[in-house]
Amino acid sequence: MEDFSVSYFFIAAAILLVIAFIKTVTVVPQQSAFVVEYLGKYSRTIQAGFHILIPFAEKIAYRHSMKELALDIAEQICITRDNVQVGVDGVLYMQVLDPRLASYGITNYGFAISQLAQTTLRSEIGKIELDRTFEARGTINANVVSELDKASAPWGVKVLRYEIKNITPPKDVLSAMEKQMRAEREKRAVVLTSEGERDAKINSAEGDKQRVIKQSEANKQQQINEAQGQAEAILAVAAATAEGLRQVGAALSDRGGLEAMQLRIGEEYVKQFGKLAQAGTTLVVPANLTDLASIVTMATSISRKQPAAS
Repeated sequence: MEDFSVSYFFIAAAILLVIAFIKTVTVVPQQSAFVVEYLGKYSRTIQAGFHILIPFAEKIAYRHSMKELALDIAEQICITRDNVQVGVDGVLYMQVLDPRLASYGITNYGFAISQLAQTTLRSEIGKIELDRTFEARGTINANVVSELDKASAPWGVKVLRYEIKNITPPKDVLSAMEKQMRAEREKRAVVLTSEGERDAKINSAEGDKQRVIKQSEANKQQQINEAQGQAEAILAVAAATAEGLRQVGAALSDRGGLEAMQLRIGEEYVKQFGKLAQAGTTLVVPANLTDLASIVTMATSISRKQPAAS
C-alpha cells in the first residue's frame, strides 16, 4: 500500500513539473514583444525568441505586435468654417515603439487614438471652407498626424500617417456644386471659343496687312520698272531721232541731196492738202496754191538756216 502511495506521489510530482515547465517556457513570435510581470509588478520586456519564466512568480501580462497597424476611423459629421455639415471618415496608421508605455501608459491606446483622431479632424475641418476641404486633404492629414503624434508619445505609440478616405457633403450641397462646376465648364468653353475667334480675326487681319504690304511693294516695283522702261524708251527714241537727223543732215550735204529734199517736201505738201480736202465739205484754197515752187524754196531756205543755227 505504501508503494502505491509513493508511486502516486511521483506521478503527481511529474505532472506538476510538466505543467510548470509549460507555464514557464515562452516563445515570442517575430515582430512581437511581451511584457512580463513579477508578482504583479513590471519585470521586463521580452522580444522574439525562446524564454523561460520563473514558475508561479512571473507571467506574461501584455502581448504587443510591433508591426504597423491600420486603424479605421469611423465616419463622423464635421462642420466647416462656412457652416456646412460634411461626413468624413479615414484610416490611421500607427506602430507600437515602447511596449511598456503601451501597456501602462493608457488602458486602450487604439481606442484613445481613434477618439483623438476624430476630435482633431473636426477641429481641422472647422478651420476651412467647404470648397477647400477637397484640395486641402494633404494639409489636414499632416495636421492630424502632428497632433496625434504629440499626444501618443507618452503611450509608446508612433502615429505614422492619417488619410481621409471620403468627404461626403449633403445632397443639396452636392447638387449646388454640380451646377457650379457645370457653369464653370460652360464659362471656360465660352472663353476658349471667344479667344479662338479673336486669334482667328487677328491672324486674318495680320494676313490682310501682309497681303496689302506685299501688293503695295509689288505695285511700287512695277511702277519703278515701268518708269525705267519708259525712260529707256524715250532715250532710245531720242537717240534714234538724233541719229536720223544726223543722217538727214549728212544726206543734204551730199550731191543731189537738196533736190531730193525739195521733191520730198513737195510730195508731202500735196499729200497733206489732199487729206485736208477729204476731211471737210468746205475748203479754203490759199492764194499761192499754184506757186508750189515758192513753197519748196521757203522750206529749202529754212533747212539751210537750221545747220547754221546749230
